[in-house]
Amino acid sequence: MQKMIAPSLLSADFLNLGKDVEMVNSSEADWFHCDVMDGVFVPNISFGIPVIQAIKKQATKPLDVHLMIVNPEHYFEAFAKAGADIITFHYEACTHIHRAVQQIKSLGVKAGVVLNPHTPVSVLEDILADLDVVLLMSVNPGFGGQQFIERTYEKIKKLRKMIIEQGATALIEVDGGVNTKNASALFEAGADVLVAGNAVFKSENPVETIKLLKMN
Repeated sequence: MQKMIAPSLLSADFLNLGKDVEMVNSSEADWFHCDVMDGVFVPNISFGIPVIQAIKKQATKPLDVHLMIVNPEHYFEAFAKAGADIITFHYEACTHIHRAVQQIKSLGVKAGVVLNPHTPVSVLEDILADLDVVLLMSVNPGFGGQQFIERTYEKIKKLRKMIIEQGATALIEVDGGVNTKNASALFEAGADVLVAGNAVFKSENPVETIKLLKMN
């Protein structure tokens, strides 16, 4: 089990995005988490390929691109070319999960599946061995700053048990409502990667907050 932090650029200052990218570069963070929203799969619109390309030019750490969009398989190649190192897509937005995972891997990118709060981890039983990442949403996707859903802890534990039983290597990533108060319990439950948006970018000292999240 690892302890990794992926600051979510959805909470960054878009007027000073380069400054925030540099802050993450200089911090103990492990990945950049990039939330792509289409206003259809989720009720919000964020940013797309040109912004990912711009971030990639300055980023010194992997780009973890989380697609909250319909028909995600239509865009895997474009995001891979834009600089994504990891692409995760929603189980709820894709009919042919296995095909989609193989498509991402064929592009030389790590592949992950995202589960909404209401989707049980058991749906991944037959695909888990092929995944690099499983991202568990601990809020309903589409907006930053939401309250953490407490039953996520049990979900992490169930997923960790599945990974161990299958001898799989997928990392467990958790996204939504993560902060310095619950980070320790999330890692203890079995999470490997914590996505933190407001907790990092709205803090007085983001670099120190990232360090505290990792220390938990």
